[in-house]
Amino acid sequence: MIEYLLLAPVLTGILCFFTKTRKQVEFVSITGSVVTLLLGMDLVVEVYRHDIIVTWQDALFADAFSAFIVLIVSIVGFVASLYSTGYMGHEFEHNIIDMKRLKMYYVLFHSFMFTMLLVGVTNNLGLWIAIEMTTLVSALLMILYSRKSSVEAAWKYMIICTVGITFALFGTILTYYASVKILGESGEALNWTSLLAVADQFDPTIMKLAFIFILIGYGTKAGLAPMHTWLPDAHSEAPTPVSALLSGVLLNCAMYGIIRFYTIATKSIGTEFGSNLLIVFGLLSIGISVPFILLQEDYKRLLAYSSVEHMGIVALGIGFGGVFGVFGAILHMFNHAMTKSFMFFGAGNVLLKHETKEIDKVSGVVKSMPVTGTMLIIGGLAITGSPPFSIFISEFTILAAGFSQGHIVPSVLFLFFIITIFAGFFYHISRMVFGTPQPGIKNGDVSRWMLGAMAILIVFVLVLGVYIPPFFNEMLMKVVNVVR
Repeated sequence: MIEYLLLAPVLTGILCFFTKTRKQVEFVSITGSVVTLLLGMDLVVEVYRHDIIVTWQDALFADAFSAFIVLIVSIVGFVASLYSTGYMGHEFEHNIIDMKRLKMYYVLFHSFMFTMLLVGVTNNLGLWIAIEMTTLVSALLMILYSRKSSVEAAWKYMIICTVGITFALFGTILTYYASVKILGESGEALNWTSLLAVADQFDPTIMKLAFIFILIGYGTKAGLAPMHTWLPDAHSEAPTPVSALLSGVLLNCAMYGIIRFYTIATKSIGTEFGSNLLIVFGLLSIGISVPFILLQEDYKRLLAYSSVEHMGIVALGIGFGGVFGVFGAILHMFNHAMTKSFMFFGAGNVLLKHETKEIDKVSGVVKSMPVTGTMLIIGGLAITGSPPFSIFISEFTILAAGFSQGHIVPSVLFLFFIITIFAGFFYHISRMVFGTPQPGIKNGDVSRWMLGAMAILIVFVLVLGVYIPPFFNEMLMKVVNVVR
């Protein structure tokens, strides 16, 4: 099943390359995304039944946490492919891209999906290779338009993330060094399933150093401050469906790497060292995003800095620990993926209509684009943690965990930061949504494909704010058990 899951986006990308027309490449892309989604959901069910699946000579595996990441990648990838049909189709119709670039976009899109799925199901320290592959493919997607600004953003992204991934490699080597002393020089010394069984015997000093390298390395890719500087440029310049994948999925994949190593490190060095580091980086990420959100002039960069904030919240939840802290963090990964993708899609609708990313040059969206404007209001409230939306539940759970675990000062700072961010973020959204439309803007929403993608995501945003289905809740608790 895991092999089929990885094979689906690869074959889809190959077929997209050999298509001749726009309709053909869009049909292949959507069909491949549906197949990937179904295989991802099937893997979730199988893991739910059997707890863990190991295959391909132990190189691939899936436990509850793996299945959770696969689920996020599959869902967001599917809705992003639907959205791409409308968004990239608009770019093609207006001669912004030609057929060659359209085909290349879909080939890279599904290659990107493959690399992120591989991150979730890799059963060894080779996770580093999978995350580096995501960097290479996503950088090519960023420069699709060949604009000077997008090339500069991709170059900055490559340089900073490559430096970060080098730190992660040092952490990986140190972890392997610690495991070799126990397991010997064999392939088992690389596998998660083997490492977890003997992690309590690792040298604590080596594991402390390894975790610092891992946190800085994968934290760079996850957008944790102060290693976040690539993120606003990359998310702002990438095509909107790619921005949704970068923010909603790729950041979660990097955070997945951090948490995987955290589970190993804590068995060797205890929870205090790693937790304190995560709390510091989490608070720093949330705090640094505050002024950039308050003073932002570009709505795609606004969403990018919001991603820095939310990755900080996930780190904070893991750092607070306990059942509630970890549960809230894992739930927040899912909620943020759905809500931020939803917001980027709304921003893409506005961009196609207004042809600008400047907040001051957009107004009256609810009048010129009634559906998009209404969804932006809902999304603005949801992404800032307002009740009764999904992110409110996960943020409240993390905040409650902070107070219950005795982290009073970090919890108070966290509360102050998110209240301030709510005020600034919704102020910008309200300026865009309300008021009089800009001169020359024609009334009417964009492609039905794009609105359909947003409609799928809004179901998660609304439903998970008031009700967590028993199956999903049990899946989350299985992930909590893996992490703890």
